Amino acid sequence: MKQIIYSMFASSLLLVSCSEKKPVVNKDAPDNIPVKVLNLAYEVSNGTIQATGKFTTDEAVYLSFKSGGIINKILVKEGDAVTKGQVLATLDLTEINAQVAQYKLGFEKAKRDYERTGNLYKDSVATLEQFENAKTALDLATQQLSAAEFNLTHSRVVASENGYVLKKLAAEGQLTNAGAPVFLINGVSSGKWMLRVGLSDKQWSMVKVNDTARVFADTRSGNAISGTVIRKSEGVDPASGVLTADIQLSNADVKGFAEGVFGKAEIYYDNATANEKTGAYTIPYDAVLDGDGRTGYVYVTNDNFTAHKVKVTIDNLLKDNVVISDGLQDAKAVIVTGSAYLTENSKIRIIQ
Repeated sequence: MKQIIYSMFASSLLLVSCSEKKPVVNKDAPDNIPVKVLNLAYEVSNGTIQATGKFTTDEAVYLSFKSGGIINKILVKEGDAVTKGQVLATLDLTEINAQVAQYKLGFEKAKRDYERTGNLYKDSVATLEQFENAKTALDLATQQLSAAEFNLTHSRVVASENGYVLKKLAAEGQLTNAGAPVFLINGVSSGKWMLRVGLSDKQWSMVKVNDTARVFADTRSGNAISGTVIRKSEGVDPASGVLTADIQLSNADVKGFAEGVFGKAEIYYDNATANEKTGAYTIPYDAVLDGDGRTGYVYVTNDNFTAHKVKVTIDNLLKDNVVISDGLQDAKAVIVTGSAYLTENSKIRIIQ
């Protein structure tokens, strides 16, 4: 009888244990959302920052007329080489010459009045006040004539340095205001070309003045040029919306460079130690959802079956990819297509 009871108890335990087994999961079920994934690889950078930018010099300058007027002659074209002191454009001098003549007549009259009043003052005919007023009028006429002659001297645009005309911003016969740009000149007299690169906030904080770099330009057949970081911006560039750094080329010459040519740089920042592990993950743009400034969201998977939404920190934007510095450390793969149909814990089916 006892043997029968033990046998029934064992059978009941077997039934319970069988009923508690988890059901078999089919990862390829047709109802699962089809997605494509990218296995994540941490890109370690031992003190190196990749950056891109454009070549320029410190001698690029806008040139203009001191006085307003009608442009008489434009003597150069875009792309022309110019030398320091070369006349590039002139104004119609009709109005300026008339002003000089007018102030010269005023000066001569003021001089005669001063001399006449001086003689009368010596004879006690004119008062001291009249004599001092005549002196003041002469001084005023002298200054007006000096200003008119100065404007006449600067009624032309001259090159400030040896270089090239990058842009011609006005034409003959055009009425220009005083100080309005007429030319953009890139001075290359010293050959001091530099690469101005854009940096993320984090990269900007890593880079220091005097950090070394290697610069690459397609115009130089891919050969690396050594360089040094000579300055960092103290604010965001209004044109590009990013922080910048200038890399001075140590052995550059004028061959193979032009204002605005695209270049790449590897900057070796000095605050990374041998044991420091720095780097990031590079993922496609399509994988990032709800981007807002430096943050965004992506879907990841660790078992190739369940999707999880995680918050990430965007470190840099490249041509086709996004560099993620934080948020993907615990993920094995990121979902690059099909994210729009996912929610937290969605079941997925990986397709090739």
